Amino acid sequence: MSDTPSPDVAAHYGRPDLIDTLAGALRAAGKQPESLRPEDLTPTDQLHLRGREATLELAHLAGVSSADSVLDVGGGLGGPARTLAAELGCRVTVLDLTPEFVSTGRELTRWVGLGGRVTFEEGTALALPFAAGAFDVVWMQHSAMNIPDKPRLYAEAHRVLRPAGRLALHDIMGGSGGPLDFPVPWASRSDLSFLVPAAEIRACVREAGFRERAWQDVTAISLAWLEQRLADGSPGPLGPQLLAGEVARPAFTNLRDALADGRVRVVEGVFERA
Repeated sequence: MSDTPSPDVAAHYGRPDLIDTLAGALRAAGKQPESLRPEDLTPTDQLHLRGREATLELAHLAGVSSADSVLDVGGGLGGPARTLAAELGCRVTVLDLTPEFVSTGRELTRWVGLGGRVTFEEGTALALPFAAGAFDVVWMQHSAMNIPDKPRLYAEAHRVLRPAGRLALHDIMGGSGGPLDFPVPWASRSDLSFLVPAAEIRACVREAGFRERAWQDVTAISLAWLEQRLADGSPGPLGPQLLAGEVARPAFTNLRDALADGRVRVVEGVFERA
């Protein structure tokens, strides 16, 4: 299999003039790009269920500390990375496939004054452009849904971790096996979505050379969070429509329905490099 994912995946996430759009939305929300805190970007840059709360929960579960060097695989605009750097003092490298996310993430990081702790690289999770043993933590938060080759994904994570390094996961995974309704937040059509049942992911990570430290299903709390967001009505100027446009609400509605009937699950896990 090619180590270069379909360009359609990057196209699904990419948006022209994204940094200008975000600057305008911030001003509409009463914030100035030149004087931001990392949490001011939370409605937009935490591209996963339960937002900043889930990022901090996973960080606690994985024992991330100021001494750690973290690789955020599929880190998007860098919301989790900036949260980890600001709250815990660690150094974070964000890797993402989408050029607009990488360039915009760098600028957002400069706006909040974290350029010395958070850096961005463009690349694929299936051929990480880093040396073996370069990181203490590999972080994957809603990253694997667009990647078909899961064994290679976790093998690459294992390769770039130091001995006893940790893999921290917070991902949407397959559930009962029923077909999804599209769009969903990570895919506008079925050939961009590669969900695998949670039990298979768990086994795949172990087979890559990891020892399990934590595994917890957080579907129920994720569903409650999403239902509340959908019930709140207008998302405000910094809502998900900035990235997803007019399909944002149907995409999240389809995800809510799939969570509710068990077609997808949400899982957090922490594994140690054996």
